[in-house]
Amino acid sequence: MPGEKWNTAIKIRLYPSPEQAELMEKTFGCCRWLWNHILADVQEFYAAADLHFIPTPAHYKKEAPFLREVDSQPLCTVHQNLRRAFLDFFRNPGAFQYPQFKMKKSGKDSFTVYCRQYRTGPSIRLLGNGLQMPKLGFIKAAVHRKPLHWWDLRMVTVSRTATGKYFASVIFAYQAKKQEAVEPTQKTTLGLNHSISSLYVDSEGRRPEMPSWKRPQKKLAEMQRKLSRMQKGSRNYQEQQQKIRLLHEHIANQRRDFIHKESRRIANAWDAVCVRDADLNGLAQKLKGAKVMASGFGMFRDCLRYKLQRQGKACITVDRYTPTAKTCHECGFVHEGLGQREKIWTCPHCGAALSREVNAARNLRDMGLFQYKSKETSAA
Repeated sequence: MPGEKWNTAIKIRLYPSPEQAELMEKTFGCCRWLWNHILADVQEFYAAADLHFIPTPAHYKKEAPFLREVDSQPLCTVHQNLRRAFLDFFRNPGAFQYPQFKMKKSGKDSFTVYCRQYRTGPSIRLLGNGLQMPKLGFIKAAVHRKPLHWWDLRMVTVSRTATGKYFASVIFAYQAKKQEAVEPTQKTTLGLNHSISSLYVDSEGRRPEMPSWKRPQKKLAEMQRKLSRMQKGSRNYQEQQQKIRLLHEHIANQRRDFIHKESRRIANAWDAVCVRDADLNGLAQKLKGAKVMASGFGMFRDCLRYKLQRQGKACITVDRYTPTAKTCHECGFVHEGLGQREKIWTCPHCGAALSREVNAARNLRDMGLFQYKSKETSAA
C-alpha cells in the first residue's frame, strides 16, 4: 500500500563555463529586479486604489527588454513566490513578515526552474557528470549521489554562495512506502534538553562528541582584526574579505555535517524523541556566545523531526513554559526558588541530588510521552 508523497533533494556543485556563469548572473539580477518592481507596484496600487493586485512578469518585458534574455520560468517563479509570501502574511501576520525588497549586496542570489515534460522528454535532466537545463544547456557538475529510478524530478534551484561557488539543489518527489507507526515506551524514548556548551544533554546523561570549533573561531577573530586595519575597498581588503567568507563557509559546512550525522544516529536508535519548543532567537540575544549553539540546535531539531517522521516515529514537542528544570524527576516536587545558575541542586522534598540539565531532559521525556499518550487516547 503506498504511503505519503515525500520530497528529497540532491545538492550538487556546478562548474559552469564563463558564458553559462554570465547567464546565471543575468538571471539572478533579473529575478531580483522583477521582485522589487512587482513589490513596489503592489504597494503603489494598494495606496492609490485600496486593492491588492500583483502584475505578471509579461507586464514588465516591454519596459525592460533585458528580461527576454533569460529563461522565463525563473521569472514566473518570482511571481509565484511573491504571491505565496503575501498569502502567508495575510493568513498569519504574527508568523510571517511582510515581503521585503531584495538587496544586491546581501549575497543571497538564487532562481528556480521547474521541470516540464515535452514530447522529446523532460526539460531538466540530472546526468552522471552534469545537469541539463533550459537555455543554460549542459553544465558540468560534481554529482555525488544518483537518484533512484522511481524518483520524479520536479525542480532545480540554482544558487551562488558568498564565496562565488555555484550550487544546484535538485528536488525529487517519490511515493514513500507505508510506514507503520512505532509505539514509543519510556525505554525507547529519548529526551533532549538544549545545552549551550554541548548542543544538547539527553535523558541518559550523555552529551555529543562535538568537533572542535575553537580553532576556526579564533582564526576568524584574527582575520577580522586584520581586516579592520586595512583600507576599505583596496585589493588587500577584498582578498581578506574572501578569506573570511571561505572560513565562514567552512565552519557552516562543519556544523551542518555534524548535525546531519548526529540526527541520523538518534533517529535510527530511538522510537521517539522529546524536545522543548524553545525560543532560540531570544536565547541567543540573552546569552553571550549562545548564537552559534542556538542556531545549531534549531537546525538539529528540524533535521531530527523529518528523519523521525519518515521512519514512522514521533518527535514530540513539549511546551516551552513547562518547568522541566525546576521539577524533581524523583518525586515531582517543583522548586520555585531554583536559580538559573544552579547546575547541581538538591530536592528540598526528597533530598535527591540532581543535575539541572539531565533532570530537565528526563522530565522532557516523561512529559512528552504523557502528552503523546493523552493525544492517542483522546483520538481513539
